[in-house]
Amino acid sequence: MHAIQDHYPAEFAHCYGCGSANPHGLHLKSFIEGERTHARFTPAAMYSGGYPGNVYGGLLASLLDCHGTATAAAFAYRAQGRALGDGGAPIRFVTGSLKVDYKRPTPLGIELLIEGTLRSLEGRKAVIDLTLSADGEVCVTGEMLAVQFVAKA
Repeated sequence: MHAIQDHYPAEFAHCYGCGSANPHGLHLKSFIEGERTHARFTPAAMYSGGYPGNVYGGLLASLLDCHGTATAAAFAYRAQGRALGDGGAPIRFVTGSLKVDYKRPTPLGIELLIEGTLRSLEGRKAVIDLTLSADGEVCVTGEMLAVQFVAKA
């Protein structure tokens, strides 16, 4: 199964969070299954936050950010009756706003599950609900307004 990001054109593969062409990036991979998307990431010790043994909040926001825009793109393709990587003009989203709520400390060194669901898709705007969990416990929730990027001619 290919990740949503695997279908991004080369000119979009430089993102720090999910770009395959960024040698220093996180290389997040998001997948769509039914009405939900998911990604998994195991933070190394270098992503330590202010309290020992826990993840830096900025990294958690970055994971939600990349997963949220991938979620918006996947559902936009679906709404248009298209398949990811179908050879047509790419559908890409950027973050218009991202609200992040930290519910509990997120431990380092264990696999995190990031999930997204589409709340609404109207025109170029998608609202995505996001959660990030560790060991089955929700640590972070988020709400993203993603806006479809349209290249200027």
